[in-house]
Amino acid sequence: MRTLVIEPLTKEAFAPFGDVIETDGSDHFMINNGSTMRFHKLATVETAKPEDNAIISIFRADAQDMPLTVCMLERHPLGSQAFIPLLGNPFLIVVAPLGDEPVSGLVRAFVTNGRQGINYHRGVWHHPVLTIEKRDDFLVVDRSGTGNNCDEHFFKEDERLILAPHQ
Repeated sequence: MRTLVIEPLTKEAFAPFGDVIETDGSDHFMINNGSTMRFHKLATVETAKPEDNAIISIFRADAQDMPLTVCMLERHPLGSQAFIPLLGNPFLIVVAPLGDEPVSGLVRAFVTNGRQGINYHRGVWHHPVLTIEKRDDFLVVDRSGTGNNCDEHFFKEDERLILAPHQ
């Protein structure tokens, strides 16, 4: 099994998979008579059909035991999915490029700095939310509508990956 190297999350490195939601280096302008800085359009909510809705939820996640064997990835073919940490804690991200199924050798892992969120593009393969803290909360923006919006792919045993504890 290949051990994933956890990379720092940057806009450039994550671009093939989605958007990094952060204020550092992001476009902004002043509003409310100059009392508020608006960081504009940090990510775009993608939906497949005009009748779909963008929804906002809170996910409360429990940490997984590390090292973690990555046995599966999922994707949402009908809409993007954004995770914004509510408690300021770093979290882990495991992703693979677009495709009919994820390729084990192309899987990458990232860690946020606790002030960054992410927005997976429609159809990007990813692991379900991975908190580093024992329990963490995330604001989630994704799609609600008809049709199956969650595909799961389970790796063959020899394709599985090891995600080592974050240092």
